[in-house]
Amino acid sequence: MSEHRRKPPQPQGGGRAAARRGQSGSSSGRRAAPRGATGSPSDAYGSGSSGPGAEERPYGGRAEARRAAQRSGGSRRRAAEPGRGSRRASAAGPGRGRAAASGKKRIIDYPRAGRYGWRRWVPSWKLVSGTCLGFLGSMVAVAGIGYAMVGVPNVADTAKAQNNVYYWSDGSEMVSTGGETNRQIINLSQIPKNMRYAVISQENKTFETDSGIDPKGIGRAVFNMARGGETQGGSTITQQYVKNAMLDDQSQTVARKFKELFVSIKVGASVPKNDIMAGYLNTAYYGRSAFGIQAAARAYFNKDAVDLNAGECAFLSAMLKGATYYDPAGATSIDPAATAEANQRRALRQMQDTLDKMVEYGHLDAAERAKHTKLPKVENPRANRALSGQIGYLVDLANGYLVNNSEKTGVTERKLREGGLSVYTTFDKKKIDQLEKSVKKVQKANIDPKKRPKTDTHVQFGGASVDPKTGAIVAIYGGEDATKHFTNNANETGAQVGSTFKPFVLAAAMKWGVRDPDLGPTQAQDERTVVSPKSLYSGKNKLKIENYDKTVWQDDKGKEWLQVNDGDETFGDAPNYKIDLREAMQYSVNSAYVQLGMDVGLDKVKEAAVDAGVLETSLAGIDYPSFSLGTSDPSAIRMAGSYATFAASGKRHDPYSVQKVTDKDGTLYEHETKAQQAFAANVADNVTDVLKTVVEDGTGTNAALTGREVAGKTGTTDGNKSAWFVGYTPQLSTAISMFRYPDDESIKNRTFLEMYGTGNQKSIHGASFPSEIWHDYMEQALKGQKPEKFPVPEPIGEVINEEPLPSPTPVVTETEEESPSPTPTPTASETIPSPSPSDTCEPFDWDCEDIGGSENGGADVGGTDGGVTASPGPTETGEENGNGGNGGNGNNNGGNLFGGPDN
Repeated sequence: MSEHRRKPPQPQGGGRAAARRGQSGSSSGRRAAPRGATGSPSDAYGSGSSGPGAEERPYGGRAEARRAAQRSGGSRRRAAEPGRGSRRASAAGPGRGRAAASGKKRIIDYPRAGRYGWRRWVPSWKLVSGTCLGFLGSMVAVAGIGYAMVGVPNVADTAKAQNNVYYWSDGSEMVSTGGETNRQIINLSQIPKNMRYAVISQENKTFETDSGIDPKGIGRAVFNMARGGETQGGSTITQQYVKNAMLDDQSQTVARKFKELFVSIKVGASVPKNDIMAGYLNTAYYGRSAFGIQAAARAYFNKDAVDLNAGECAFLSAMLKGATYYDPAGATSIDPAATAEANQRRALRQMQDTLDKMVEYGHLDAAERAKHTKLPKVENPRANRALSGQIGYLVDLANGYLVNNSEKTGVTERKLREGGLSVYTTFDKKKIDQLEKSVKKVQKANIDPKKRPKTDTHVQFGGASVDPKTGAIVAIYGGEDATKHFTNNANETGAQVGSTFKPFVLAAAMKWGVRDPDLGPTQAQDERTVVSPKSLYSGKNKLKIENYDKTVWQDDKGKEWLQVNDGDETFGDAPNYKIDLREAMQYSVNSAYVQLGMDVGLDKVKEAAVDAGVLETSLAGIDYPSFSLGTSDPSAIRMAGSYATFAASGKRHDPYSVQKVTDKDGTLYEHETKAQQAFAANVADNVTDVLKTVVEDGTGTNAALTGREVAGKTGTTDGNKSAWFVGYTPQLSTAISMFRYPDDESIKNRTFLEMYGTGNQKSIHGASFPSEIWHDYMEQALKGQKPEKFPVPEPIGEVINEEPLPSPTPVVTETEEESPSPTPTPTASETIPSPSPSDTCEPFDWDCEDIGGSENGGADVGGTDGGVTASPGPTETGEENGNGGNGGNGNNNGGNLFGGPDN
């Protein structure tokens, strides 16, 4: 701004323009030429030039002149003064200058003419109201067009789905399933009123009077999607029906939500309520591949819909909320939380709530409601015979892998249901058949429920085989038949793993080391000593377990822990009964590994198991020393996968069951093999080297393969309630489990049963039937493959608890000369036989006197390789029940009861 513009205007005179107008009027009677007509810059800027009519321009007069010009029709003056007008238009800003110069009025006066500063940008009420009316009019037009373009769904065209095709690992077809049209449309007259009112009471109590849409629900869904969240379901029965019917477009977008809105409005306005209700119940998905109420009645109760009672109707209305979490048979392959027990609780709670609301809203008589307080009995969840044998377990496993990893696979449960997918699995058909045959061979030869109903009923097996180089699940054994036994025993049993957990203790000791008892807790965590397999630990039976700092361990009730060994055997020489960790693993000595776990820290043992590949949700609490003995319940798939980590020199590949998924548009997902170095190669290779001795000359000799190196471990749990053998070669890792658990869901408080006497054996352990199955399967599975050797490990760590041993004074007897006993040797004070191999006992002859020395794993007999039922007894009583029990630590409540979706 120029200097003269900053001076205050003259108090009198009205400015230069006024003076000029006065002179003009008094001298000639005609209007003087306006300033600036010649285009002179001096005139424009008021330079004070002399001449006729000229006078000195007062400060501030120009602004006053401009305002006066605007009030008195300045457009004419500007038309007569092109030079000055153009400059004024330019100074006034865009729009105003052009409008003023042209003399035309703008349609949209924005920025506003005649306003200055911030007032120019404040729209007038005319502009605001006009804009709103225009917007509303546009929306009405769009809504009208949308309403006119959409049609009312045809029930006959809904609920159609394509099959999914599953392929073996060699590319041949396994089964085509998943998209069967399990549906039959019925009239409203065939649908019980109780079913209609069960849905109305639970889902949409104003259905009979509302307009069919819920604007708030639509708004929430649109807002949620705008924020990047998932779309939400319809809020009214009408909207849910429309959503079910629109299978031609299942994209989760705002546009589709608006389309649903228009269709819902049209349906609500043009379709009778009875037809909407019939359409909804005939198109809704109830689980078990059942679309519509008639198919659902058959799938769950094997009856027609018209014959459903009030309780069954309320039950089926619960299935509409998501059968994955309400089907009493469970769906753990989709979600580990959807166990049979949990689903039954949810379904019963939802069913009872629905019945209560039906009474509350006057749709059901209280006396009739009182008849339905329990879940109705439901049918077999698998009616498709194509899913019999192992096929159903394989399909469930593949589906579970896809859905549980939907973020990377792009396959949701709904997409699976719609079908049209080609799923290429990792399953090897030959290995699946070989594993099933191996299980059935042992089962047929030894298990006879008719002859031994008290011991041989409810016997089950599970198994899984994993490729150590990739993590691919090549084979599983899920149970007798997927259409008869619904739980996949390879993936979700809850059976504790016993001493097969000990390798994780050893791995933790060689990865992190033991703590120094002379240091404080914080410093001891940082300053550790890596352990060598030659380290010495006590093999004494009823060993008093200590904390790492040599204080006696006590539970929260002040009770000490006496750890017993299997068969109440003591290992090692007097007076200290020390044996090294290799021998303790070879003969499954509990006391040594429980104390080692305490020295390392149970938190580190747990971490080693997770690093190897065990799901943390399947692990027991670490409050009790028995954690090291396998009170946890990982699945067979996860145990095979974690041992595969040792086979691969510490490289972990998480188990997976699907290699690739395609649809009509191309590849949706393809697996990428990624390895994580869980342990240093030398740590893993030393674990393998120790486990080799278990098979070569320990409890696992039954698993030895012809011409191949094998590493593995037996396992048995407290009360002889489960038995395991997990082993591997460089090419294949396999886990086999055996347990007794009732299949009948009508039995309340089902629990694992003891196996004393099962199969006509004194007791069942990992060295018996599980290792026999493992051996038979692996011989066939590896047939034709060139044997490979394990890497030779370098020495690792330091020898802990090393001390000079006293020179024994041998007492040679005639028997000892004929058959010298190798280490470990019982002392003179012990009457318990040595676990040395026996030349007199036959395999599985548990009545043999030398029970500890059978080459079939005498040290892993009995039920003390973990134990979760017995509480630790006080040392002052010397009771034998102070063994491997965890004192009721409730380990099965720490997450997924079945070890997670191991797919």
